[in-house]
Amino acid sequence: MPASETPRTASLLGGLPPTFTSRRGRSAGLSPRDLAALASEGRIEEISRGVYRRADAAETAHLDLLAVSLRAPRAVIYGESALALHELIDDIPTKVHIAVPRGAHRPAIAYPPTAVSQLAPETFDLGIEAFAAAPGETVRVYSAARSVVDAMRHRARTGETLALSALGRYLRSGKPGGLRELQEIARALGALSTIRPAVEAVLA
Repeated sequence: MPASETPRTASLLGGLPPTFTSRRGRSAGLSPRDLAALASEGRIEEISRGVYRRADAAETAHLDLLAVSLRAPRAVIYGESALALHELIDDIPTKVHIAVPRGAHRPAIAYPPTAVSQLAPETFDLGIEAFAAAPGETVRVYSAARSVVDAMRHRARTGETLALSALGRYLRSGKPGGLRELQEIARALGALSTIRPAVEAVLA
């Protein structure tokens, strides 16, 4: 145990999840001074403002997603970030793309670089899934079908090539009921007229 770490702080840290906010740390009994000391000792790392990860936590390739999800718990991983998680595109997004309901608080996160979109509240919850970003830790993400439909709806912004590539990869995945789910999501979002001819072209 490092000289500056007391049995008390070690015990309190051990009771926290692998990734936690400073608020969660304080509620567990760790003062800002304790957090600063633990960070200087390498026992925790601040991965975003006010978000820490324990040094003994399992490695993950999704640290940015965990950090942003704790900073903005109402948000959902969206757009290119969701497509990448579902392995529907090969691009590595330069920002974490998230969505929040239109009219809700719009989070401002400088690091990790984050892009925020605002979606219609009445369909915001459509297609939300839990993604295991690390052992025992999940983030909210839109389903593969929802992500493809959104890419097609907003292809002027995301790019025609990216959207069609994601659609083609989704259809070729052979997921049972995948086409039906895609059509149901498109219908709910009022995008069936956009999706149907694109699907026919890809499957032709």
